[in-house]
Amino acid sequence: MWRTTAVNFSFTLRYFLYAKFFIMAFIILGVLVLIAGFALQKNEQFGRFASVVKTIAALLILAGALSKCIVQINAGQTGVKTLFGKVQNDVLGSGLHFINPFIEIRRLDIKTQNYTMSGIHDEGTKSGDDAIRVLTSDGLEVTIDLTVLFKLLPSEAPRLVRETGEDYTDKIVRPLTRTKIRDNSVYYEAVALYSNKRDEFQQRIFRSIDEDFKKRGLILEQLLVRNITLPQSVKETIEQKINAEQDAQKMQFVLLKEKQEAERKRVEAQGIADYQRIINTGLTDQQLQYEQIKAYLELAKSPNSKVIIMGKGNAPVILDTKN
Repeated sequence: MWRTTAVNFSFTLRYFLYAKFFIMAFIILGVLVLIAGFALQKNEQFGRFASVVKTIAALLILAGALSKCIVQINAGQTGVKTLFGKVQNDVLGSGLHFINPFIEIRRLDIKTQNYTMSGIHDEGTKSGDDAIRVLTSDGLEVTIDLTVLFKLLPSEAPRLVRETGEDYTDKIVRPLTRTKIRDNSVYYEAVALYSNKRDEFQQRIFRSIDEDFKKRGLILEQLLVRNITLPQSVKETIEQKINAEQDAQKMQFVLLKEKQEAERKRVEAQGIADYQRIINTGLTDQQLQYEQIKAYLELAKSPNSKVIIMGKGNAPVILDTKN
């Protein structure tokens, strides 16, 4: 982004220098042609061309003067007028304007601008590590990446040029933002900034910076805390805590599962005990004999047993006559 800004500034500067060069070239050329016209007026041979040369000279000088009097302000810009170094209070909006040829115009950007301070190389406005390092209430150093979205209030542009200059990003936006972040970070612990107090911290520094920006003719639109980097020791502590919490949750799940399994086995054992109790109290000898007869009848129907000999004892004799 800083490269883009530099290219735009370089283009604007070249355009301004070229415009001034052509204006001065028209005026100087007109003066030279005018001198030549007066010289021709004294010459008998070319005297008849003197009036034509003077007319051309007058047109060149007039064209140069008119070019100096007409200025164009592009969309998203405001023009600040200075006369012999004195900044005037009225500003020029976008469009064409007819001005005093002795007035100089400073064009300022009134669109939304962003200023990024990041620890990643070439990501911020300034090249290299430009992150903000602050101390928290627990004495730890925290690194913060931040983006400031702001714009210039057009009516305050003359005062800003008069009191600060056109490089207000380096004189106001950057130092003021870094200072306010350091001033407000001492009210929070490092882990709180990283987790549940992040939004509160962002709103607090927004209010603090916005108040000072308004005093200087700037409007703070948004403040983006992009990244908060904790010290390595704190990171390791947080990871250990998270792992311990996960292990505790896993153990709770295992205990709950074992408790449910124990409850299932207890219910199963109670059911078996109830079944056995019902069987022991409900069956008589006659009932058991009846069940034996039913079993023998099923064996008799089997293709493998053809003869069943019932004796007086409890054990029957089953003869297999299949073969």
